[in-house]
Amino acid sequence: MQLNLSQHMKMSQQMKLAPRMIQSMEILQLPVMALNDRIEEELQENVVLEKGLEEDGDSETATATEEPPVAEKAVEERELVVDSDHDNEADFERLLEMSSEWPEDNLSAGSRPSSNRIEEEGERKADAMSNMEARPQSLHDSLVEQFHFFEMPQQVREFGEYLIQNLDNNGRLQSSLPEIVQAYGVQSNKTITPEDAQQALSLIQKLDPPGVGARDAKECLLLQVKPNMPYRDIVVTLITSHLEDVKQNRLPVIERKTGYSLDDIKDAIEELRTLNPWPGQLFEPRQAERVTPDLLVDRDEHGKYVVQLIDEYTPPLRISRYYLEQLRGNPDPKTREFIKRKIESARWLIESIEQRNNTLRRVAQAIIDHQAEYLEKGPQFIVPLKMQQIADVVHVHVTTVSRAVDDKWIQTPRELCPLKSFFGGGTKTADGEDVAWDIIRLAMKDIVDKEDKADPLSDEALVDELAKRGYNLARRTVTKYRKAMHIPSSRERREY
Repeated sequence: MQLNLSQHMKMSQQMKLAPRMIQSMEILQLPVMALNDRIEEELQENVVLEKGLEEDGDSETATATEEPPVAEKAVEERELVVDSDHDNEADFERLLEMSSEWPEDNLSAGSRPSSNRIEEEGERKADAMSNMEARPQSLHDSLVEQFHFFEMPQQVREFGEYLIQNLDNNGRLQSSLPEIVQAYGVQSNKTITPEDAQQALSLIQKLDPPGVGARDAKECLLLQVKPNMPYRDIVVTLITSHLEDVKQNRLPVIERKTGYSLDDIKDAIEELRTLNPWPGQLFEPRQAERVTPDLLVDRDEHGKYVVQLIDEYTPPLRISRYYLEQLRGNPDPKTREFIKRKIESARWLIESIEQRNNTLRRVAQAIIDHQAEYLEKGPQFIVPLKMQQIADVVHVHVTTVSRAVDDKWIQTPRELCPLKSFFGGGTKTADGEDVAWDIIRLAMKDIVDKEDKADPLSDEALVDELAKRGYNLARRTVTKYRKAMHIPSSRERREY
């Protein structure tokens, strides 16, 4: 094998993304609230960027007349210098300077706050504390608080508290009781008898919410069965022996094996549905997702749907007049380079935001023009739409459309919906017309709602019913969309 070292020229084409293009794509993909956060970060990092409109002459003039930032540290931040030879004259001078520069409304070393000042400060802190969101009580905190009301030996109390901390968020034991007893002995160097451990567990299983402290789903449900519950014996039988039959709606099997009547079994199942196999989830904080639309659809005077950009959450930006004046004043090369770099970064951001808003509005307008009939008449009139179609209308790449609609919401006269929801494939009817999958889903749901529940339609029968409406689909396609819509199978939908 021979190695040769030589130089040669080679021509090739490569596509590289400039930093400015990467920033534009990132800005385009941000929803309105994330964009606002990005702007706030840039305002903190870039000194030449500020809020305001370019036409705001008064503000610009005020900015231009501001004093330049002083690089020297503030008086109170300077280090103390021990200078015994000169009786610490520098420190005395510093103290005098601090007393003259410290604002009157701040507390100095030799002043005492007034009673009004103390009262105002206390009221401000009280208001801030009262407006803070209270931390909800956790499941474990609630159980420990209830557990302390029982009278018990100290060793049972300590193990019970340890046992509560070993419950998962559903309120169930994460390990078997003997395993927890063994781990307790290793961690605390204390021993507890199996009888005391069982006593602690039995007390925990009496706490609210009912069902906590269970080792599995069956025990969790059995702990919630009250002595006065209707059809109690049947409910216990269903829990212990026939949960899978109940899940699969095999009521005749339960009837044959237990000897109970079908009506009693159905009534017992209704009681069973009132029990909660995950009692600990009642303590999980559920925060409603806040959706802020980026766009608004309204009609103009001619009745046409027009898309407007909601920009009330994003402040207008401009470049500081002060730093522009500093640049014109021929500063030293290092300062000049710093200001030029910051100005260039600010201009990139401002232009990227303008480009984002323009692209987003054009893409959304093209989508609304395509789906105008949906806004007029309802979901059954939505038409198949692909991103490539919108890209061809707006004259951008399809990936630009994808970034523009990602995580964006639009407020229409009909509803608030994600911009992506207007896209979807479809198929052709028997007459050769394009129809969106959403319309087929609505048709399938309508067929299932109107079927005879004593003899529900199988997937093959659903295929036939959809064909009568002009939708020719394969059985596997019908099964796929039935499961996606969380519609049970024909056996599970049957009512006896």
